[in-house]
Amino acid sequence: MDIAIQKKAQSFRLSVELIERLKIMAKKQNRSLNNFVECVLLDIAYSEPNKDTKAAIEEAKSGQLQGTLDVSSVEAMYKSMGL
Repeated sequence: MDIAIQKKAQSFRLSVELIERLKIMAKKQNRSLNNFVECVLLDIAYSEPNKDTKAAIEEAKSGQLQGTLDVSSVEAMYKSMGL
């Protein structure tokens, strides 16, 4: 059984450059502009980082991270992260 999702038309003013960029991005995914924008907005509206991610973001913003990250290999990266 299909359940219809109610939708409402809404008008937004966006820059011409942004609209053109969104059209390009939608076309690359073979999607309509409307569908592409709706999916992007859904991701933003319903993607809440968990508490560990929030803590890591705050740590990074605070400048508490020290040292350099060795990205020469996965193992080296983990070691430089103290894992």
